[in-house]
Amino acid sequence: MRRFYTLIFILTCSLTSWAQARLEINIVSGTTGKAISNYTVEIKNAGIGYVLQRETDEQGKIKLSGLSTSGTYKVTTVETRTYLPANSGSFALRSNQTQSVTLILLEKAQYSLDEITVTESSNARINTVNAEVSSELTTKEIATIPIEGRDVTRALYRLPNVTQATGFYPEAPNVSINGSNGLYTNYTIDGMDNNENFLGGQKFAVPIGFVDNITVLTNNYSAEYGWTGNGVFDITTKSGSNTRTGEVFYTVRPGPVIDASSPYAQRDLSGNAVQDGFQRHQFGFGLGGALKKDKTFYYLNVEQTFDLKDNLLNSPELGVNETVPGQNRFTYLSGKLDHYWSRNFRSSVRMNLGNVYIEIQGGGLEGGVRFPSAGYGQNRNSLLIANKNIYTGDEFVSETNFQYSRFRWNYGNPVNPESPNVEVWDPSFQTIALIGHPGFVFDQEENTVQAQQKFTWYKDRHTIKAGAQFISSNHSLFGGGNPNGSYTVVLTQEQLDDLNNSGIGSSLDVNDIPSDVEVVNYSVELQQKSFGAAQNRISLYAEDLISVSKNLNLTVGLRWDYDNLSKGGSSSGDYNNFAPRVNANYRINEKSSVRFGYGMFYDKIIYAIYSDALQQSSNSSDYKRQIQNLIDQGLLPEDTDIDAVTFDGNLSANVAGVNYLEGPPAADLQGQRELIFSNERRILNPNGWQNPVTHQFNLGYQYQVKSNMLFYVDVLHTRSENLFRVRDVNNPAAYPIDPSNVEVRPQAEADETRPAPIYEGSYAVVDGDTLFGASRGVIMTETGGSSRYYAANVNLVKEKGQDKYGYRLSYTLSRLENNTEDINFRAQDANNFEEEWGPSINDRTHVLNGLLYLYPTEKLSVTVATLLQSGQPINRIPDATLYGTTDLNGDGRAFGDAYVGNSDRSPGASRNSDRLPWSTTFDLGVQYVFEFNSGGRMEVRADIFNLFNAVNLSGYSNNATQSNQIQVGPESSGTLVRRNAAPPRQFQFGIRYLF
Repeated sequence: MRRFYTLIFILTCSLTSWAQARLEINIVSGTTGKAISNYTVEIKNAGIGYVLQRETDEQGKIKLSGLSTSGTYKVTTVETRTYLPANSGSFALRSNQTQSVTLILLEKAQYSLDEITVTESSNARINTVNAEVSSELTTKEIATIPIEGRDVTRALYRLPNVTQATGFYPEAPNVSINGSNGLYTNYTIDGMDNNENFLGGQKFAVPIGFVDNITVLTNNYSAEYGWTGNGVFDITTKSGSNTRTGEVFYTVRPGPVIDASSPYAQRDLSGNAVQDGFQRHQFGFGLGGALKKDKTFYYLNVEQTFDLKDNLLNSPELGVNETVPGQNRFTYLSGKLDHYWSRNFRSSVRMNLGNVYIEIQGGGLEGGVRFPSAGYGQNRNSLLIANKNIYTGDEFVSETNFQYSRFRWNYGNPVNPESPNVEVWDPSFQTIALIGHPGFVFDQEENTVQAQQKFTWYKDRHTIKAGAQFISSNHSLFGGGNPNGSYTVVLTQEQLDDLNNSGIGSSLDVNDIPSDVEVVNYSVELQQKSFGAAQNRISLYAEDLISVSKNLNLTVGLRWDYDNLSKGGSSSGDYNNFAPRVNANYRINEKSSVRFGYGMFYDKIIYAIYSDALQQSSNSSDYKRQIQNLIDQGLLPEDTDIDAVTFDGNLSANVAGVNYLEGPPAADLQGQRELIFSNERRILNPNGWQNPVTHQFNLGYQYQVKSNMLFYVDVLHTRSENLFRVRDVNNPAAYPIDPSNVEVRPQAEADETRPAPIYEGSYAVVDGDTLFGASRGVIMTETGGSSRYYAANVNLVKEKGQDKYGYRLSYTLSRLENNTEDINFRAQDANNFEEEWGPSINDRTHVLNGLLYLYPTEKLSVTVATLLQSGQPINRIPDATLYGTTDLNGDGRAFGDAYVGNSDRSPGASRNSDRLPWSTTFDLGVQYVFEFNSGGRMEVRADIFNLFNAVNLSGYSNNATQSNQIQVGPESSGTLVRRNAAPPRQFQFGIRYLF
């Protein structure tokens, strides 16, 4: 008798719901290729006791929604007089995914049954549902890939169209989708919000032990998704089942004992700089099972990380040269409870609790003068509690979800909160110590409530979805300078000698400074208060997935979003955010399909731009007079409400002639608020803000090479408008620089060309009146920026199957240009943003990402991960040794981050006109499994990052202010100062017991 091989599946991945897992079953005749209607199919999930029988419709399809992501499913056809039976093998469902199973039935008349071979389910499958561009990593792949510190973000850049990012502050999101700013990426857990809405990034950093699947949506996803034109990272969390499972693990990075050395600072998991060779210890456990079989399931995950790091405190003048130890702590607790009230109705509760402490213990990486008394810590604490309720009928699904989340980001939690801060100078006016309070306050808190209501209807060839979402975030910020006072003091030689001889060393504190020391400067924060606002976002959507034929699916959707912060300083917000989405997927045959899509996607208003406009504003009468003058000149709208665009923000007062530790308190200096001149003050935009919008286009082709191998290519184009940037309303006149004859304009000369001229650097003159409480720059955020992205992405994915190897290869050829880079981006000269067009800071031309999985034996696995990237852009700034300053046009901006316009560019250079060298990284992971008679198994693992110890100056996640992407002098100079580099070769070891 002939051996009979049943063709099982073509599984498709598509996001069609925030939290629902969906399944589409296709039954096709192997003889005629036509759909088989009215055919009975059984869907079974033994892990949760789920069994369902359904008949195919006229297109040979069965559509199911609202399915659980717990356990594994199996689709089986019953044997009839005409057809042999077939089954799909076991497969898992993920949140935010439609999975399609195609069973091809063979007629009994042509085949005699001897043996049925079932091919294992595969994730290497074509998408025959829609034009969404997405990819995923399963829990099996996650467990195999070398991932630093069990940090899920270190796995994301292994996916197509995702790269490691250069951000604008240490804790900025470390990955970018399509080269865009990582602040605009959307993070979700089981389809619900996980975004820190003050700036951006994750609230709760989901640890690897609670992750079942990671999906990235990069282009043309469903109308259910909004509030980003960038992309979505969705994590499906683990759930319990009828079988009790669990793990216990310990992972260590030993550090300097075996790591390679590097002269450059590295970054810890939070993004903050550390010396090479610091140690990391991680341990935890996971446990899942059933409280009641087939009814109630649980999963619990607890993970703890300790970073051990040393700084050098080095102040020769005080005789101090000591190592100051520090520690970072990351604690993550997660739990999930699923209950099935009936076959049609289930509920779940998920909780995530994160407690992160980053210690700034004093000293510095290569030496520093911050003493431990001025040490502080950074807290990033998060809490998410989510409730989901899903009712599934025969042709109707309802989902009602709620979530409360809290995020507190205390950036400077001081060791001495009641102390002033003191900067100590030696007799030559060099800083030799920083003691007391760190000198600033930034304590931000966000409390967010989210509600979702979604419906899905099945009607003939239509799958209709509609829903609404409401997210309300109550923000508050306690910020500004030190309310206890800030002193700068200069020691005499005698006082310095006395301190040096006292032997106090690293214990130096504010009370150890002589009381008769000379005070050079004293300032104090005038207003110690918390302020903020509520950000309310409303979304409505409707979408119809039409099965035009067995081979053609057409999706048409419309979404509307409103963000109340778009009101800014105006009387009304941006209500016109209608976003159509349309895409088509045509299945050429059982092995190939083409897809096309277009969609509009709106971003939220990042709360930081609103908060900055409050914190850095003033309601002094002089400042309001200055704004009125700008209105009179037509630089602000005639109907600008000055009271609506200004705010009583943070402001520090300076007092001369005070004795040490006897400076007047803030309460005694409130009268100075009216007369304090500022370099910059902000206002809310009197026109409000338009929500940034992105138009996405894609055209793709997919080919199922074989059951466990998929080839696909996508051509992508995105056009973004209304991007954030800042404008100086009181900007000085333009001052073009002649590269062949560079003449620096003095700041005083530039100040006199401002619309409200500034004189002697300390006051404005308006209508003949002297305004001491005015500001040199009057800054407001506008939504006027643009970007253009073009890319071609080619992928080949092969899963292990019956072989001893598998791989994932991805190549992207791309180009991203924009005229704004970040929420604080400024034009180099006179608000001329058209001259700012250039490559994005995260633009790459070529990215080749490869994963090779080898299985030499049943118990041994080897993974090689490679990442090859062409260099990121270099921004060339002026050489101050030639010109005496980097502020060639005299506008006063010669400080901070050159990537957001705070310095001019090298004469003759355009923005980001040069490139860093290519980056090449190979990582290796080796894992061996010991199995026990009890059914448990133990995994022993070793990971080597940057296997060949390459010195890479580009491509790795980095902070722009520390990166090699800012260089001095023109490209022709060949200057390439190495400020930083990717981590050298590092080792990580782990042991994990699973049962």
